Amino acid sequence: MRAGSRLCVVLVSLAAFTAGTSAPVVAQTAPRVPHTAVLDGARLQQTKMRLDRGDPQLRRAVAVLTARTDKWLAQGPWTVVDKPRPAPGGDLHDYLSQAPYWWPSQPPTSDNPWGCPYVQRDGERNPEVDSGTDRQDVEKTFDSAYDLSLAWYYTGEKRYAEKAGQVLRTWFLDPATRMNPNLNHAQFIPCKYDGRAIGIIDFSQSYTSVVDALALLDTGAPGWTRTDRTGMARWNTDFLDWLKNSDFGKQEGAATNNHGTFYDMQLAALAYATGDKDLARRTVLDARTKRIAPQIAADGSQPQELTRTRSWHYSTFDLVAYTRLAAIGRHLGVNLWAYQGPDGQSLFKAVDYLLPAATGAAAWPHPELEFHRYAATDVVHAAADAGDARARRAVPLLEEPPGGDLWALRPAAEQLDSIAG
Repeated sequence: MRAGSRLCVVLVSLAAFTAGTSAPVVAQTAPRVPHTAVLDGARLQQTKMRLDRGDPQLRRAVAVLTARTDKWLAQGPWTVVDKPRPAPGGDLHDYLSQAPYWWPSQPPTSDNPWGCPYVQRDGERNPEVDSGTDRQDVEKTFDSAYDLSLAWYYTGEKRYAEKAGQVLRTWFLDPATRMNPNLNHAQFIPCKYDGRAIGIIDFSQSYTSVVDALALLDTGAPGWTRTDRTGMARWNTDFLDWLKNSDFGKQEGAATNNHGTFYDMQLAALAYATGDKDLARRTVLDARTKRIAPQIAADGSQPQELTRTRSWHYSTFDLVAYTRLAAIGRHLGVNLWAYQGPDGQSLFKAVDYLLPAATGAAAWPHPELEFHRYAATDVVHAAADAGDARARRAVPLLEEPPGGDLWALRPAAEQLDSIAG
């Protein structure tokens, strides 16, 4: 337990806060600091203490969070063994997803049930990827575990912790329902590939939320046992080993666009969470010359992402990975925001490049099939917190994401205009 988590302070309890009504002074133990990988655990502790003192803004934010979280209580748990057919390897416990932008070119027949060959239509999502695979269920598992764990940490309501534990045990730990710690069959293409390296992004784009959810539960969540903690640590260690050493992992690590950025972010988070701080720190440090310098232009644009039909989405999406990687670096004494490449490339410039469109001051000047201004909200928050003056001025002009702006409760960027791929 960290020193900060042993602190015992006297707080004014305003849980029943109403105007003109004073609450009794009660002794409370300061909430423990979670050992989170992306989120700032000390900041979460301070937010929780402000909430316990009755901060009205935080109370409103928690009301939004719990309204969203309550919907998870009657859903799930989900499991990889529920899909109608196993992955190509034949094991139901292997994760399976289908490439989102690949479509059949022929009408299905008894001799060609898939309608092969499949052809690519970038940015156009094939609806069949959402049936018959694990893709939607894994998103629900990740999102619910994160929301439920945050809601428990801030409210102390055990129903949230118990549901989070059920969700995580079912997907990762229970022998009858657990997922094998590999992504050998992610984003397969019928009649073409049994799995692809780029399918790793199915996890890398949001699995760090699970890593942080585990850290929140580890601060003393009811029903979350030592066996659970040990089991998840083992699963994460095995998954990290697969990411580092598999051919797919090596290929994804060599990618030069958002896939490579997200791979590094996931690798660093898992390394940090499982105790390999040397690997975590080295990954963040390498991102300066391996990612920022070649992937961000002098003007702050991201040329690899601008070539996509969803250039706004992918520009903000890549910055979700960068800002989360920078957050991991903060725990390791690395300030990724401070880095400038040989032509002045930096994370600040990359965020600033989005500000005219993010604030509504100007149209986005690149191809975008479905523009959502709010997609940039979290990454602008992240830059503002890191000291970007332009981003700070832009914050009041941002568009609130669907479901509300929860930055005050979970200051880590999320992919707000969700598409997969």
